[in-house]
Amino acid sequence: MITDTHTHLYSEQFDEDRKAMIQRAKKAGVSRFFIPAIDSSYSKSMFQLEKDFPEDVFLMMGLHPTSVNKNYLDELAQVKKWIDKRHFYAIGEIGIDLYWDKSFLKQQKEAFKTQIQWAKEKKWPVVIHCREAFDEIFEVLESEKSDDLYGIFHCFTGTKEQAEKAISYHMKLGIGGVITFKNGKIDQFLKDIDIKHIVLETDSPYLAPIPYRGKRNESAYITEIVDKLTTIYGLSFDEIASITTQNSKDVFGI
Repeated sequence: MITDTHTHLYSEQFDEDRKAMIQRAKKAGVSRFFIPAIDSSYSKSMFQLEKDFPEDVFLMMGLHPTSVNKNYLDELAQVKKWIDKRHFYAIGEIGIDLYWDKSFLKQQKEAFKTQIQWAKEKKWPVVIHCREAFDEIFEVLESEKSDDLYGIFHCFTGTKEQAEKAISYHMKLGIGGVITFKNGKIDQFLKDIDIKHIVLETDSPYLAPIPYRGKRNESAYITEIVDKLTTIYGLSFDEIASITTQNSKDVFGI
């Protein structure tokens, strides 16, 4: 059993073949799909996905940092409304992204901090999006650190030191397609990180692993990530699948 801890199955990129794509993933051994939120414009399609595949998908709720703009308080109010109405498996994906735009850094930090506090109140994990913002993310985590703060550092692409720091805040590292890239770098130190800190993800339809790089990613391709980890850790395919699925259960409580 393989768990994809981060996949945007509601993406319009899957509108033509969503059912077939999920079947391909199941055939490849993926039986659990955790679905991050982006903003309120995706809520309808996300809830429809849950309705269509109730046994397979597990929803998160949150405001993605690249969706933080002038109306971010309205978006946060939507997140709050939903988390008070029903259960989600995490608050995510949340964080800071300075790759495209730095002009809303203050608001991104505020949204990140607020949503961490909501997660702690609910005793839910957080799923963190970090792009060119490790220092800023760690600054917020340091201010919020507690036994109730835990979750996943999604699509981890940092250094060994940053990996260890993320783990110190009770975070698992989400390992995806980047691990297969020649210039991905994390494969050079990952063997020094205990596999109990690792979960698998695709971030599909983005970040397809080699040999699919540049194409639309899908959850079935997670097997390429498992294969890469067998080489790094010297464990079998089934061992990697089993350990990382257990790690995901430890985070999501299911």
